[in-house]
Amino acid sequence: MERLELTLSGAAYGGEAFGREANGRMVFVPFAAPGERILAEVTEAHERWARARLVEVLESSPDRIAARCRHFMHCGGCHYQHLTYTAQLAAKREIVAAQLRRLGGFVDPPVQATVASPTPWNTRNHMQFSVDAGGRLALQAAGSQRMVTLEECHLPVPPLADLWPRLDLVPIAGLRRVVLRCGADDECLILFEADREPDIELAVDLPTSVIWSWPTGSVVLAGTDHLVMQVGPHLFRVSAASFFQVHSALAAELAARALSSLTVTPGQTVFDLYAGVGLFSAYLADAGAQVVAVEESASACADFEHNLGRFEAVSLFEASVEEALPAIDARPDAVLIDPPRAGLGSTVVKSLLARRSPRLVYVSCDPATLARDARQLADGGYRLDSVTPFDLFPQTFHIETLSVWTL
Repeated sequence: MERLELTLSGAAYGGEAFGREANGRMVFVPFAAPGERILAEVTEAHERWARARLVEVLESSPDRIAARCRHFMHCGGCHYQHLTYTAQLAAKREIVAAQLRRLGGFVDPPVQATVASPTPWNTRNHMQFSVDAGGRLALQAAGSQRMVTLEECHLPVPPLADLWPRLDLVPIAGLRRVVLRCGADDECLILFEADREPDIELAVDLPTSVIWSWPTGSVVLAGTDHLVMQVGPHLFRVSAASFFQVHSALAAELAARALSSLTVTPGQTVFDLYAGVGLFSAYLADAGAQVVAVEESASACADFEHNLGRFEAVSLFEASVEEALPAIDARPDAVLIDPPRAGLGSTVVKSLLARRSPRLVYVSCDPATLARDARQLADGGYRLDSVTPFDLFPQTFHIETLSVWTL
């Protein structure tokens, strides 16, 4: 294996730091920090770039700290435990700006300071675990099929942090994954994802719902088939199969910021695309907007109708955004879009450009696809007013952003 000394100059999306060799080749190294001089071992070599494993820190960054968890650098759950939280926030802002410059072609993107989590630990209301051969919960090592059996984890909210070590799972045939979620009043839900129908004996001595899911169905083994989640003043029914933001406290700030950025006034028509269970629609309807929502997931649509049923001026289209958007007759005064990690894509961007809404708010969970879509929006006449990163995923490379666009 090739070894090299390298001085690192920046942070890359994906949790790595990078530096250049004398010949110009870019080298990406996980668990390192910008400004450090390191010894690294190349693990993947290409003509213009390479990936390397950190062997030794020769000159440490002042931002480097000791990791809290014994599994750091081994499991795939965290990427930034070696950095102060201030440095994590700064890195995420720079990564968003760099993606917009490199992939979107924005010379000086208006990226604001990252909105910090109220706490950098124990924030996730949703955790997904693999199951090792002994029936113990594990996380999959990054870029590998190797399972890391967990003895500690500092990501889940306190009720889940208390729950997961208490799960006594003997090896269960067909069980692939265990999903834990926590809602309002510390109510928990366990979802067993398997490749066959259940054939297990279950004993539950906790106030927790349990669901078994397989490719063609699901069954409630204990409790109910959903949780109630609270974000700000709003309560949401969230079924086991429905997406919801994993950081409840910061989701309230994200929704409030989205509402204020849309400058909604009563009676205006606002599209909520990729509406999920209705998080943003609830804030919009509360402000008096005529909400036109689009969501493809049947589970999320059922939750949406339950959550928004008290509002008369809300309509929901159960379809993909690609299909629904060209068919909707209403002209929007503003549009909110919150797509999955794959982003919008050219078909949806073209439909948005045809609508010519004077204001767009784009909530993204992937700076790379945001940058791609941003280029198309800008080419179509929209101006990027601001981009604000939100740290919904402390200790990891994941970044949520809220960008505001006007004609």
